[in-house]
Amino acid sequence: MLKFKNVFFIVTFSSLLLCLPISCSKDSTVPETVTDIDGNAYKTIKIGDQWWLAENLRVTHYRNGDAIPNIKDNTAWSTLSTGAYCAYNNDNGNIETYGVLYNWYAVDDSRKIAPAGWHVPTDADWKELEMYLGMNQSDADLGDWRGMDEGGKLKEDGTEHWESPNTGASNESGFKALPGGFRGVNGTFSDIRYEAEYWSADLSSGKFAWYRALDSKYSEVGRFQSYGQSGFCVRLVRD
Repeated sequence: MLKFKNVFFIVTFSSLLLCLPISCSKDSTVPETVTDIDGNAYKTIKIGDQWWLAENLRVTHYRNGDAIPNIKDNTAWSTLSTGAYCAYNNDNGNIETYGVLYNWYAVDDSRKIAPAGWHVPTDADWKELEMYLGMNQSDADLGDWRGMDEGGKLKEDGTEHWESPNTGASNESGFKALPGGFRGVNGTFSDIRYEAEYWSADLSSGKFAWYRALDSKYSEVGRFQSYGQSGFCVRLVRD
């Protein structure tokens, strides 16, 4: 893997959830949950003009019902040029919280891993989110770690799932990014509880695709590129 290394607030009082009126308008055309072909239901959140899943994707079939291969062997994973998924460390106990890891070929497959009406975010979709949270256009167009506190606004706060220090984490956006770690191009697993990597749908150049990174040590958002064999988490955005 290569690493070229306003907001609405939610206030909770007991069981009552109050949204300040910055971006909490209801849209009757968007359900509070979205269900994938496997029957997994995901919470949704509106951030600016976009609707996002507020959970990491867990689906194991394409939209047409075809199974996405679950590849556990490291060598087999490293040689793939077609779609695959896995649980972190091949431990299904990680799926409910952190979702599953997909290679980019699953993201790019014409059979789609997203339910109808949703898609894997493009690089431009990610930039729109980042700029709504305060990043300027010139920073959004850069690679490496960019911005100031936009990553903190995306990360789940506290250290229940993120390792300390979880710098800047506030989850002010409601995105609730979780550190599902990643699977490298050689098939090895790394950094659950320390990092969140999310695919975009776009190639950056040649064999590389864009992805976003969040880290327990940083409050910024990383924009990096990686080979398609890498295994990252996926969030979806509404069409």
